[in-house]
Amino acid sequence: MSIAASPDRLLTTSVLVIGTGGAGLRASIELAERGVQVLAVGKRRRHDAHTTLAAGGINAALGTLDPEDSWEQHAADTLRESYYLADPEVVETVTRHAARGIEDLERWGMPFAREADGRLSQRFFGAHTHRRTCYAGDYTGLEIQRTLMRRAAELSVPVIDTVYITRLLVADGTIFGAYGFDVVTGQGVQINADAVILAAGGHTRIWRVTSSRRDENTGDSFRLAALAGARIRDAELVQFHPSGLLEPEDAAGTLVSEAARGEGGVLRNADGERFMERYDPERMELSTRDRVALANFTEIAEGRGTEHGGVLLDVSHLPREQILAKLPRVHRTLIDLQMLDITTTPIEIAPTAHYSMGGVWVRPGDHGTGVEGLYAIGEAASGLHGANRLGGNSLIELLVYGRITGRAAAEHAASRTAVHRDPAAVAEARAEQAALLAGDGTEVPRRLQREVRDVMTEHAGVVRSEEGLRTGLERISALEERARDVTAHPDVSGFDDLAHAFDLKGSLLAARATLECALERRETRGCHNRSDFPEQDPALRGNMVWTPGGGVDFEQLPEIPSRIRALAEQHLEHSLRGKLVE
Repeated sequence: MSIAASPDRLLTTSVLVIGTGGAGLRASIELAERGVQVLAVGKRRRHDAHTTLAAGGINAALGTLDPEDSWEQHAADTLRESYYLADPEVVETVTRHAARGIEDLERWGMPFAREADGRLSQRFFGAHTHRRTCYAGDYTGLEIQRTLMRRAAELSVPVIDTVYITRLLVADGTIFGAYGFDVVTGQGVQINADAVILAAGGHTRIWRVTSSRRDENTGDSFRLAALAGARIRDAELVQFHPSGLLEPEDAAGTLVSEAARGEGGVLRNADGERFMERYDPERMELSTRDRVALANFTEIAEGRGTEHGGVLLDVSHLPREQILAKLPRVHRTLIDLQMLDITTTPIEIAPTAHYSMGGVWVRPGDHGTGVEGLYAIGEAASGLHGANRLGGNSLIELLVYGRITGRAAAEHAASRTAVHRDPAAVAEARAEQAALLAGDGTEVPRRLQREVRDVMTEHAGVVRSEEGLRTGLERISALEERARDVTAHPDVSGFDDLAHAFDLKGSLLAARATLECALERRETRGCHNRSDFPEQDPALRGNMVWTPGGGVDFEQLPEIPSRIRALAEQHLEHSLRGKLVE
């Protein structure tokens, strides 16, 4: 089987959207509603996008239950929880326009939970000052994805969810399309476009224990953007969720909802100690996500972990009826994956890489990347979350910037009077794929991908140090060299092995960016813990910006508006009782 067996498929559109999750679909809807020709492509089925995994809710300061809430307070909460590394303008944009995002979903038939009088229900999430999280049970992300797919279908948005994009096509610093292949047939696909919106997710799959599933969030966005001339910002800022499953191996990292702790679950080490007394005696298991993740990691690292390298989350002391009523999803997940009954048996968990808070550098106003005609949104982009993501913000971000960036891309496409398409850029992308298929190397993509994940887990996990990060970089360099000997072997089921080879390329680039940025952030702040620099450094309130050839540059952040800063610095009630934190 060979890509060269058939000519490339040539497609043309005004705007190409890469990614068919919530961010990509929202941008596509905006473009279609404006009458702009759009094509959305993705490498996994649209109904199974990563957006569907988001459980708890989506934020907007609507004031339906707490009239005193405001976008300014939402912005203050977001900035405070980012450890002041979020871009103030991005934060203001999202919080100011959040209500419009909810209105859009309502108009398209989103089945939000409602109060008896018909108003949207809003509940607390951890670290929010007021109730501002709208939801649809504990399947909010799934319902958002369904709503957006339905609206896109109404607008006849063409969606091809079997195309893996391997390169963005650039001429004279301007995007003119993308190149990839069909994962089923292997046929090369060239897509000419006047603008491209990158919505292909983050890079959390490069850790061994992660809430991302196989073949998603492998760093595709990082590689596509960086090779096109864009920059990567804050790659080191990765949120680790405290409670991911360890078994079975193919589901390692699957989340155990923090509602389990909210309902009264306790954490114990292998010696039976309720160890949170050592880390946060006031809040115990109801402490913040980053602190609980660090506590779990420390217990394991200091030799008090379980046989499989975890700690125990125990809800078995709670009434069975309470567990079945309040934690049905957790109960069902453990039965399905481990045949474990949480009403009688503790759950073995460990911190899991959960969310890329860094990503492609973007302008606050339109999420342009600095490469003319290229935009990035959703988890592919950076700027909103800083060093800790406020629960419920990621879903509203994709609604807000999907609309704004769709408009910006439409205006850019309409403004182009001439397009230069460079045949050499297409030839380079085509040759890259052909070389992987025609090679006779002995390295297997999946095996090297596993080794990348081992390196990142051991040297860039919850706690980092200069020695560990430098060792990690040495090991990544060796893997980069071995990756030159990778050959893809398609079979009767399709070209998945070629996709794995490109997943590896993305993962290696994202791993290097993460390690180099983490090395330069010589402080402990939010999710980023340096054992050799345990204190926060005020001089490092800014972003680590990375390029493949140039390494890391530090960029200061603009000042936070005084009124928002004052709100952010007010005392916040720390109790998480009655609150979700996902």
